Amino acid sequence: MRLLLVEDDDHVAAALSAILAKHGFTVNHARNGEEALQAVLPTAQGERPSYGVILLDLGLPDQDGYQVCGRIRKLTTTPVIMVTARGDVRSRIHGLNLGADDYVVKPYDPGELLARIHAVSRRRAGTEETGGTQGTADGTVLRLGAVTIELPTRRVSVDGESVPLTRKEFDLLALLAQRPGVVFRREQIISEVWHTSWEGTGRTLEVHVASLRSKLRMPALIETVRGVGYRLVAPAA
Repeated sequence: MRLLLVEDDDHVAAALSAILAKHGFTVNHARNGEEALQAVLPTAQGERPSYGVILLDLGLPDQDGYQVCGRIRKLTTTPVIMVTARGDVRSRIHGLNLGADDYVVKPYDPGELLARIHAVSRRRAGTEETGGTQGTADGTVLRLGAVTIELPTRRVSVDGESVPLTRKEFDLLALLAQRPGVVFRREQIISEVWHTSWEGTGRTLEVHVASLRSKLRMPALIETVRGVGYRLVAPAA
């Protein structure tokens, strides 16, 4: 797999590139936001560079990393993993809202980063193979009060107003919405949405739930069942 590493510190980039190379990855290094954007643009022959994952450090010298993420997402669907020292929930939600697929907080264990790289790669492959749906029939539309979820087109609206969601936010909402009132265990959600049993994904799940509540402007829609998991509480029509 070829990766794009966006990191302004050459020493950090060299050390990380060496680790990734030992695990079979080919690494292209961009030192700032502009180099990163240029790296994902089509060539003069119209060919798009093929990256399995983009590792994006947010502390870049020329542009804000969040801004770079938003611009990258407009250019490519390649999974983006943000790598940063900003570990608060608000920063994570902001990054996911901009289209990041995962978020790793420094300092991190190299094994954790490798696991996350493989996880987002598997999720992307699964999305491409299934056309982006979670085992549902074409033509299915879920209506829960003011919320409408169109599974084939992956569109969500509240009172007729479209709500843009990331891929994993949609997958999570669609899973819960297909069985309103049923409690889904955290392990089950992680397995079905992230296609992994890796424990570290639990924090990512919490961030995605918080983001959905915020975007839909319905904090009570997804209920936390303490010590078990989550369930969708169908709103009144």
